[in-house]
Amino acid sequence: MGNMKRIAGISILLLVIVTITAIIDIRFLSPFNVRNVLRWTGLFGILSLGAAFVIVTGGIDLSIGSVVAMIGTFSAYLMARQGVSVALTLFLMLLLSLALGLAHGLLITKVRVQPFVVTLCGLFIYRGMARFVVGDMTQGYGTGFLGLKNLVKSRFPQTFWPGTPPEFIVNWSIPMPFMILLILAIILAIVLNKSVYGRHLLALGANERAARYSGIHTHRVIIIAYMISASFAGLGGLLFSLDLNTVQPSASGQMYELYAIAGCVVGGISLRGGEGNITGVIIGTAIVRVLYNSINIAGIATQLEFAVLGMVILIGVSVDEIVKMIAEKRRIMESADPEALQRKATA
Repeated sequence: MGNMKRIAGISILLLVIVTITAIIDIRFLSPFNVRNVLRWTGLFGILSLGAAFVIVTGGIDLSIGSVVAMIGTFSAYLMARQGVSVALTLFLMLLLSLALGLAHGLLITKVRVQPFVVTLCGLFIYRGMARFVVGDMTQGYGTGFLGLKNLVKSRFPQTFWPGTPPEFIVNWSIPMPFMILLILAIILAIVLNKSVYGRHLLALGANERAARYSGIHTHRVIIIAYMISASFAGLGGLLFSLDLNTVQPSASGQMYELYAIAGCVVGGISLRGGEGNITGVIIGTAIVRVLYNSINIAGIATQLEFAVLGMVILIGVSVDEIVKMIAEKRRIMESADPEALQRKATA
């Protein structure tokens, strides 16, 4: 019930932002702009989905942006510069992403280094490695790899329409990154809500010591969460590089970890751990991207982008804490009033 109320609340917030922006400039609702917002929501939403699993454990992943840069850089370098096949490159990048997540998880669980420190070091190391391997040179795909580029350039159902699609389909087809986001979200929602691992993940986030005493392999759960985060960041790195058709290792993915965290926080993933749902993450990411788009539509200086992002995170965390304080106060009041408990039980 609490999750449903939170989803309803952020859905209303998204609708209010969209309505106000459309009143300021009706071009916000143009097919081109809507597709643009959906495309960016899909790309950043993939990063937020991965980050959500880490945050549910009560951890944090600050290396997401650097993983995006490294995987995007290496993908373009291997395929376009070294002539490595697409299949082998994708396989190697998946292995590298999983290895990074595994390293994070092992350092956090076995060596007991704080997640903040581990992933902060990763933030510096991975970008440095990307810059070193390619000599800090911009990488690109050129005019080739059209099939791979369809992962971000195609739209559904326009691309798959038999014959010439009608104008309505052309205007309102959904960008493929958003379709990928929806597919991944369905898979992760099943994992989080229906699987044993998902129940263990939420239990660990709520109380790690209690989860350990109840027989849950907490180290394994945490390691898998960081591997999911790194693999989704790697996928995001590939998609971002294909979308832009170029990768600058020194600048690609900068601050993307903050966008990922913002989408989670606004979407109801508690930084304390143990709470959250996948639908909220998608809506939260959409709110962040719509706000960014609204800044441009309203003619506000783009330099305020990060100020708005900071305010969004601060408001999200503050609201989460206020809601928790109110709920805790209500529980204390009810526990002190046996009649209130009886009425609640019979309601």
